[in-house]
Amino acid sequence: MSERLRWGVLGAADIARKAVVPAIEASRNGQVVAIASRDPERARTFGIGRVMGSYDALLESADIDAVYIPLVNSLHQEWTSKALAAGKHVLCEKPLAMNASEAEAMAAAASRHGKLLMEGFMYRFHPRIRQVVTEAHDIREVSASFGFRLRDPANYRARPELGGGALYDVGCYVINLTAWILGQPETVAAEGKISEGLDTTVSIELGFASGAKAHLFCSIEVEEIQELRLDGLRIDKPFTAWKDPDDPYRLMVEAFADAAFSGSGPPLSLQDSIANLRVMDLVRRRLGLGDLGHRDHLPEAGQ
Repeated sequence: MSERLRWGVLGAADIARKAVVPAIEASRNGQVVAIASRDPERARTFGIGRVMGSYDALLESADIDAVYIPLVNSLHQEWTSKALAAGKHVLCEKPLAMNASEAEAMAAAASRHGKLLMEGFMYRFHPRIRQVVTEAHDIREVSASFGFRLRDPANYRARPELGGGALYDVGCYVINLTAWILGQPETVAAEGKISEGLDTTVSIELGFASGAKAHLFCSIEVEEIQELRLDGLRIDKPFTAWKDPDDPYRLMVEAFADAAFSGSGPPLSLQDSIANLRVMDLVRRRLGLGDLGHRDHLPEAGQ
């Protein structure tokens, strides 16, 4: 490998243009070599030297060490698996997969090919949020909310077959943050507003072995809300407080590159990502969004 991790990007998503590509370019140990998109004209607006019209062609490139995948959620497993098989490390946007079974298969592929795979939860690298979690002791009640108003009905977030909906888009954050603070839950209850198979607002109640409780809210049909309360103490903007005091995207890609160079495991555990999706699977079941072939209960610790 070169001194800098050489990145390829699959897809010309807004999050890549606004946040992740600039973070890689600003990082101490990475550079973006190429981007592949089915819309090459859009991809050229990123200012990346090499634009490719085929995802497969990018994965075949010998001068790319790692791939960032910001594709629609329904394509995460397919292209992550192909990238790992092509010998690339993979940073995949959240949620890692559409369900826990897919995530387990992706983790197995990473192990089989000896490559790094990590879910792109950038907020986990935010210094302010890390301090909040580190200092959170004996918490009995967590309340977390993340919502915004989706104004474009053509956006993939409004299409359930592509992995749209409030749970996949922002609910994954509030569940992940709660587990970071309290550990994995024992019980899951949920209710929500469903429109033509799309969850637009979801409320979740989690119970923990310690007796702690979590009250979670996510929505794509409200004015912007981001809030975390720990036993009543309020923290605003826990998920997207960019560059305050540092850019969590840059910290994320630097930590990922460090792990790739050192051969260590991913900075964020794949088991945590799988556990997050197990909770999300149960939320979907509680909402009546279909039996996707998952467990109807949470596994015991270590299972």
